[in-house]
Parts: sequence; structure tokens; C-alpha cells
Amino acid sequence: MKKLNMEELNRLSVDEFKASDKIPLVIILDNIRSLNNVGSAFRTSDAFRIQKIYLCGITGTPPHRDIQKTALGATESVAWEYATSTLDAIGSLKKEGFQICALEQVDKSTLLHEFQPSLDQKYALVFGNEVFGVEEDVILASDHVLEIPQLGTKHSLNISVSMGITIWDFVSKMGVLESK
Repeated sequence: MKKLNMEELNRLSVDEFKASDKIPLVIILDNIRSLNNVGSAFRTSDAFRIQKIYLCGITGTPPHRDIQKTALGATESVAWEYATSTLDAIGSLKKEGFQICALEQVDKSTLLHEFQPSLDQKYALVFGNEVFGVEEDVILASDHVLEIPQLGTKHSLNISVSMGITIWDFVSKMGVLESK
């Protein structure tokens, strides 16, 4: 067993990534304050060939040094759009046939491992502010509210960790990795 070098990883170029088929998954960042978390969203979205990221409200946008620090160039490959209002982004995506899934702890949430995405459906995953979570009006506008079960003393995970877990779960359940 040996560690693969960059050439052996056989990754797409930025142009090949842009031209490639994307997973029918969009990420919505609802008022994210940390530019490092925004950069992580880009890097994770690149890793799983996510269709697009919506940066909403106070969420910072590229180009910015602190986003680049964690994105490591993924702002060049992943499509993104800024929306002043998360609700406006959700409204547009619903018109395009997307199901909206907010990641939040609510009284009638569905545990992530119990949610089965439909293979013929497009999804938008909403991740909220590091302190306040997903806005209440955004939760009410969502088709599903999903929760990552936790077993320890803390009540939440960092957004970058939540994104990694959730996107991996969707990609895995949608069978994307089976064709790899």
C-alpha cells in the first residue's frame, strides 16, 4: 500500500469539472459568518461535484483570502451565486423543481440516516448560521428538515462537518459512487 501522488489521483481539471455532469444537489448557505466555513463549502462541493452553491445574506463571497485559505481553488470550479435573501434563493430553486432540505434540530425533524432521497429528484441542502442555525422562516419554507443524530454533550456540529456528513450521505444514497 502506498500513498497516491497528485498525478495518480487522476483529478479533473477546472475546465473538465465545469463541463462535467453534476450531482442534482445544490448547497444554500444561510447567513454564514465564517469565511473559513464558506471556503470549506466550496471544497466539499468540488469533491462531490455539487451543481451550485448559493451564498445568502451575510455570507461572504469570493474572492476573499480567508475563503481561498480553505477552498484551495474550489471557488474556480464550483458555480456559485449570491442572493440577498435565502427565501428568494429557495423560491427560485422550488420553481426549478428542487426539494428544499434544511439541516436543523426541530421537533419534527427526520433523522438524516432515515431519509431516503429519491433518485429522480433534485435537492437543495440549507445550512445555517454558526450561532443561530437556519432561520425560522427558511425552516417553514423547506420541504424537509433533516437532523444529524448526535450522542455527546454538545448540541451541534460545525457547519463544515455537517456539510461533509450530509453531502456524503446524499451522494452515497443516490448511488453516485457506484458508477465510480
